[in-house]
Amino acid sequence: MTGLGVQTKPHSAREKTAKSISVVIPVFNERESLLSLKEALRSVAQDSPEIGSLRIIFIDDGSTDGSWQIIADMAKDDPEITSIRLRRNFGKAAALDIGVREAATDVIITMDADLQDDPKEIPKFLAKLDEGYDVVSGWKEARKDNAEKTLPSKVFNSVTSRLTGVKLRDMNCGFKAYRREVFESIALYGELHRYIPVLADSVGYRIGEIPVRHHARKFGVSKYGFKRYSRGFLDLLTTLMITRYDRRPGHLFGGAGLLLSFIGAVVLTYLTIIKIAFGESIGERPLLLLGVLLVIVGGQLLLFGMLSELIIHRTEPLNTRAIVAEVVGDPKR
Repeated sequence: MTGLGVQTKPHSAREKTAKSISVVIPVFNERESLLSLKEALRSVAQDSPEIGSLRIIFIDDGSTDGSWQIIADMAKDDPEITSIRLRRNFGKAAALDIGVREAATDVIITMDADLQDDPKEIPKFLAKLDEGYDVVSGWKEARKDNAEKTLPSKVFNSVTSRLTGVKLRDMNCGFKAYRREVFESIALYGELHRYIPVLADSVGYRIGEIPVRHHARKFGVSKYGFKRYSRGFLDLLTTLMITRYDRRPGHLFGGAGLLLSFIGAVVLTYLTIIKIAFGESIGERPLLLLGVLLVIVGGQLLLFGMLSELIIHRTEPLNTRAIVAEVVGDPKR
């Protein structure tokens, strides 16, 4: 049980009983893989004592190859399958967000629909969660992709790890396990799905990683090209903003404003000394315009930071439930 005033066990002390899990799978033009994936998941559920029940949630993210009809038929024939069709291609983050909101279990697994992720690894994720972790990320140790995908991915993972401080070797891996409360604390949009561990870490959730088997693609081609990395780096900047300055935007804009204003003031002071001490004309110097511009822009950034702080203060109070890990005893008694 959880909640303020109610005693709850820490994650590390939870009993290792059979778990009910939901497997959330975004689908975009993967019709050849879907039946095999469903059968593999059903087989794992039957053979693994760690799994009490397994529900599959497919989200068709604007497929045009008939994938929707296949997963719709699955849902009609199997009460443990839910299939959702989006009106168009909204992106993986939106598909995951919708699927997670549909899930009713305490443990949620996310994976891709292309058969490159191995469902037999799911018990390993559950075991890692039992160690007290809230998010467990897969690490494709022996990745079965060409250099066109692996090299940019290595660079991306290295840069992301260094900038965010979350030490994962495969941030891009879509094969992950979560406790449900993680998704109650974060919002997904754009390409932020790859940064869920970073967002979760920012509010204190424990992040773990396990090596997982990775298979070569059997059908079709990758639906994501090099451009996803450019979008990913832009979303990395968004993630850094969210995790570092979401509650204190004034520190970011105010700091930049102070720096620019200081530089501008130094420039203007220098020109003033030249004018007074040496009698030189400064009216036509480009440096004068630069100094004035820096002071004006710096002042605007300071004001913008103050307004941002006021908006945050009035409209978005801190979600204290999201950052409380455990309460023992009733503070209202």
